[in-house]
Amino acid sequence: MEFSGTVSIEDVTTEEVWLALSDPVMIKQSLPGCQFLVAVDDEDPDFEALAESAPDEDPETLPEADPEDIAERAFVEGGRYAALMEISVGSVSPSFETVVTIEEREFPRMDAAGEGSASGSSFEMSSGMELVETDDGVDVEWWAEADVFGRIAQMGQRVINPVANRVVGRFFDRIENQLRDVSTDSSGGLRERVSGLF
Repeated sequence: MEFSGTVSIEDVTTEEVWLALSDPVMIKQSLPGCQFLVAVDDEDPDFEALAESAPDEDPETLPEADPEDIAERAFVEGGRYAALMEISVGSVSPSFETVVTIEEREFPRMDAAGEGSASGSSFEMSSGMELVETDDGVDVEWWAEADVFGRIAQMGQRVINPVANRVVGRFFDRIENQLRDVSTDSSGGLRERVSGLF
């Protein structure tokens, strides 16, 4: 299955959007059903241990967080990240143990690949995004390819596609809401601190 789209976000800079989409904490908070998202060294991480050690409270994200703190915890090229994702598909809500690798990360483009499994189902995916500056703000051009196997695959694209579109839609809505707070930052210094990182 292939998905792609463009999301336009007004009154933001490419640097602000890049920092937001490079932040594992903001990504975790914005992905519907994401229980945790953490950097791991192991190709086959212990998801039970990761769930137990996940913090009860997330660190701050933009606009409250210090941009330097976000840059420090940002995704790294070649980095591996584990996530537990609960997604409702039809009558089932499997929890996918997912491992994603950042294959390329060079401003303003990032590509990732991953795979996940839940009871009786699994998937493989690759995805990417590129930021394009516009007169009004920034366009996020994104794409994803996914192969689904097992029980969920048997439901067919007629069931899976609306679920995928709903997840992507909610994700970008939440990112956009966070970035709207950045663009209306009353202190005025946040934009300068973000641009100072680049």
